[in-house]
Amino acid sequence: MPSTKTALITGASRGLGLALARLLASEGWALVIDARGEAALEAARRTLEAHTVVKAIAGDVRDPSHRRALAQAAADLGGLDALVNNASILGPSPQPQLLDYPLDVLEQVYAANVIAPLGLLQAVRGQLKPGAAVINVTSDAAVEAYEGWGGYGSSKAALEQLSAVLAAENPGLRVYWVDPGDMRTQMQQEAYPGEDISDRPLPDESAAGILALLHSSLPAGRYLAREVNLPEA
Repeated sequence: MPSTKTALITGASRGLGLALARLLASEGWALVIDARGEAALEAARRTLEAHTVVKAIAGDVRDPSHRRALAQAAADLGGLDALVNNASILGPSPQPQLLDYPLDVLEQVYAANVIAPLGLLQAVRGQLKPGAAVINVTSDAAVEAYEGWGGYGSSKAALEQLSAVLAAENPGLRVYWVDPGDMRTQMQQEAYPGEDISDRPLPDESAAGILALLHSSLPAGRYLAREVNLPEA
């Protein structure tokens, strides 16, 4: 039976993106997924395809032609109930202080973490169904001044403001900017090279909060993924 709901998730070959894709696949959502690594994305596709329809397109969300390909895949599946802008890049590892931050790298961080999410939203705007959810994955570094996190954190702060304005301009969409919290992921390990991050929660816990948002009628706004509280039925 064809799925009644469809989601596009970027950065879905591992970590939070893959965890969320697994949850949605278990519910029968059709999926469009992407990642830069073709081999890891193909492995994710094979896993997810056991449960639902999956279109996997390898590429970089900074590339306009890749964003157009994702939009076409969404159109082929009949439109989107959810867009999850999860793909992002950390920047240098370890994270440098701002006075030492290479500006050419900062441009790439902003291109991936700010420009690309908006560019993808523009590309799929015609495929968003009424009341569709837009999830922009952000970070506590967007609102806290952590030393060494000026590049990544400021890019996520820009994404949060962009999300807030999008919500104000598009009341027919459910725009959420979601802080997943610290997670046991490859990006987290890259942020803290050489440190033991085994005490961080697995991304599945944050993915469950995002799934709850997708099922909710909560107003647009900023949410902590692991603290999403839904009204009792």
